[in-house]
Amino acid sequence: MVKVNIISVLFIALALRSFAQETKVPTPQWRPVYHFSPPANWTNDPNGLIFLNGEFQLYYQHNPFENKWGHMSWGHATSTDLVHWKNLPVAIPEVVTQDTTTWIYSGSVVMDKDNTSGFGVKGKAPLIAIFTADQPKQKKESQFIAYSLDNGLTYKLYSNNPVLDLNKRDFRDPNVFWYEPTKQWIMTVAMVDEHMVRIYGSKNLKEWTKLSDFGPAGYTKHGWECPSLLPLTVDNDPAKIKWVLFVSSGGEHGPLMQYYIGDFDGTTFKNNNADDKVLTVDYGDAFYAAIAWRDAPGNKKILLGWLQNGRPETYPWKGQMSIPHDLTVKTTGEGLRLFQDAPAMVSKSLLTRAKGRVLSKKSVIINNSSVTLSKKGAFDSNAILINAEFLTNGSKKVGFNVAAQNGAGSNLKKVIVGYDVDKQELYVDCSASEKANKPVENLVQTAPMKPNNGAVRIRIFLDKSSLEVFGNDGEKVISTMIYPDNDATGLSVFSEGKAILKNLKVWDLR
Repeated sequence: MVKVNIISVLFIALALRSFAQETKVPTPQWRPVYHFSPPANWTNDPNGLIFLNGEFQLYYQHNPFENKWGHMSWGHATSTDLVHWKNLPVAIPEVVTQDTTTWIYSGSVVMDKDNTSGFGVKGKAPLIAIFTADQPKQKKESQFIAYSLDNGLTYKLYSNNPVLDLNKRDFRDPNVFWYEPTKQWIMTVAMVDEHMVRIYGSKNLKEWTKLSDFGPAGYTKHGWECPSLLPLTVDNDPAKIKWVLFVSSGGEHGPLMQYYIGDFDGTTFKNNNADDKVLTVDYGDAFYAAIAWRDAPGNKKILLGWLQNGRPETYPWKGQMSIPHDLTVKTTGEGLRLFQDAPAMVSKSLLTRAKGRVLSKKSVIINNSSVTLSKKGAFDSNAILINAEFLTNGSKKVGFNVAAQNGAGSNLKKVIVGYDVDKQELYVDCSASEKANKPVENLVQTAPMKPNNGAVRIRIFLDKSSLEVFGNDGEKVISTMIYPDNDATGLSVFSEGKAILKNLKVWDLR
């Protein structure tokens, strides 16, 4: 056996680690400017979304120490408009003892206004965080609670945790809300490998009783995660409510979020569609683990997802949140379907940010050609918002070339966001720029979408490395991540065949 000087080994290891950190290359060209990303280090799922004292509270899965997954804790940020964020200290850190390590996985936060938990002090209602405690040494996941008396800045763990323990390896992501008709707390939590959502009830957030199971149904080829159950208005009529159950799972080509529309009676969720029907929240390869603010102003339900970063290393952060989505249910020719669009407050804040940098066009005929919209110093920042309406009669494809290299030639990099008239599909084509970053099956992403009276509407949120496309007022959504070269910032509109660009507005959000 060779003897090794342990001091020398430690010195060399620390030196190599320091050198590796120093040689990390910052990537400011891919840092979003109007989406949330942590100042540094890893983030994934949004957690504990609650609207409190005029602010949107965002907790999120976070590694406070490294730019990679691990040491799971709850990061924390707040916003008044869902665009500008104030970063706060870690709210719930991982717990490490001699016997075990407890990572703080995904969950939710509620305001216990009636102090059902008994954690309130001197009339102050506590905030209660309900989350999955992952204990890798024990290979177990159970549900913990913690409480806050300082408006969510810090949390104290309940001394009798766990509050729910099935001695299972994969049992996670509790989402909790108050159900007034039965005057109890309701929890949805993922039975991951069984492809089920288990529903529990509680009077005090400490003791939980099983009420029912939902599933398997819909997509079941991968484990289920991050379930949540929301009441949504139908056709903007407050008197008509349907409950929508969201579930995340790995799809055939990356993350998949599906939803079920049905009814909830306080005990059981009943799906209104056939068990084999798959309804998709987002048709891209990045949107995942989304949950909602249930209590946003105007009784809005606002969904926020994690945009998975893909292959390139971004530094000093990795991971970001999506644009927030206002949720509603609408009647379509195929039945009731989920619609999503950016909240009005987000649009207002972004338009203010543009500071008058707006390009407007109306009734422009585009005949088998493209029209350049960007120029040096204007609409060439890869931080833009586009609203467009096309009349597609006579065309084969219409849309935009974004994050495009300037110049001539067929090999220039670009991303195409368009509508295929023949196939009746909204699509994002990354074939010319992202072959090094995406598997071949993800280079072209599509969503079925029919025109409305010969017109299609496309809304594009491009923010450095994130690209989110909303079709026909949020009927379909495609979200993906892209990594443009520094000189790939051009923007143009095109048509294959003859089309009319009925309305166009582009905001420069640099």
